[in-house]
Amino acid sequence: MEVRIQAIHFEATEKLQDFIEKKVAKFGKFNEEIRKVEVSLKVVKPETAMNKEASIKVLALNGEFFAEKVCDTFEEAVDECLDALIRQLSKYKEKQRIH
Repeated sequence: MEVRIQAIHFEATEKLQDFIEKKVAKFGKFNEEIRKVEVSLKVVKPETAMNKEASIKVLALNGEFFAEKVCDTFEEAVDECLDALIRQLSKYKEKQRIH
């Protein structure tokens, strides 16, 4: 599974990148067909609280899944995106079992 992290208009720290890669690696358990995960991070203007935006796109053989969240920290935003994507992947898997 390929992971691409893109920080828009700022430099993501190594610690943040490691955090994202560890979290994203857990996707493998939910769906073996995931080929690529694209993470975009950006600071929303104006500079206030709740201005860290993370969007994650998951490309799998069976489709594309997407989540975007804005929070106080990038870690929090990534966590919330992952929760939403896990729900999407679980629902998709359920539908596949039914059909």
